[in-house]
This record gives sequence, structure tokens and C-alpha cells, in this order.
Amino acid sequence: MTAPPSAPIPAGRVAGVDYGRRRIGIAVCDALRILASPLCIHETTGDRASDTAFFRKLAADESLVGFVVGLPVHADGSDSDMSLEVERFGAWLGRITGLPIAFHDERYSSKEAAGMLAGVGLTRGRKKERADAVAAQVVLASWMEGQAASGGGGRPGALE
Repeated sequence: MTAPPSAPIPAGRVAGVDYGRRRIGIAVCDALRILASPLCIHETTGDRASDTAFFRKLAADESLVGFVVGLPVHADGSDSDMSLEVERFGAWLGRITGLPIAFHDERYSSKEAAGMLAGVGLTRGRKKERADAVAAQVVLASWMEGQAASGGGGRPGALE
């Protein structure tokens, strides 16, 4: 897999993004990057102006310092059919918000999200509505763990 370059993201709140052609799941973390939580689903309209307005407002309202976009790859790590589309989306997101974009492997995030929602007592329809935001939470939490392990944004005072 040839991963696109990821920009370093400064300290602060970050949004995780699970891109889909119709629905985009969004999760956010706290400023210390200790906890990631699902936030919302953005239904895409095909109208770039309304999508632009949504993401700019999201960045401002949530005081974001960057985005982590889940990159869909095959189980062996090779690019999927969606990889290039997601890379283009991430580049667009960075341009319209002016924030750095990091790409993170999203293998198995949807499956893990489905498992997390399995026993929560929601109807099948409500689970489907929440699944993309929870998948974004999984991607963001995985990225945060990788940052903490590599010394690139771990918790203050974490043991080395």
C-alpha cells in the first residue's frame, strides 16, 4: 500500500472521519486525546457548497486542529477501489478547512463498530444510522493509540 502523506497534527481536538459516498461518520476526541466519541453522521448531498459549509462549521464549532480520515485498504494492506476516492476527499477536506489531514488504516473498523453496537438495544435501523459514527470513533481511537505509542501525542505524564 502506498499511503498518502499525512500531515502532523498539533495538540488539541481532532475529528475522525469514516468517508462514504452517501454518509460520512464523524467522531471527535477531547483536547488531551484521551477519549474518542462518536459525534454525528453527515448525509452528503452532492452539493459541494453545503458539504463545505458543514465541515467548516464543524471545525469551528468543535475547535478542531485536524482530521484523521480512515483509509480503506484490503486485508493484505493493498489499496482498495475506494482508496483513491478517500485520498481525494481528504485533500479536499484539508483545502476547505485549512487543517492538517492524517490518513489512518481503517481495516475492520466497520466490523468492530458493528460489534460495539450489537448489544446496546437499538433497532436495526438505529444501529445502521450510528454505525458510521462509531466506525469513525474506532479509526480515531486507533490513530490516538498509535500517536501515544510513538510519542506523537500521548497523554501528558504517560510512562515511557
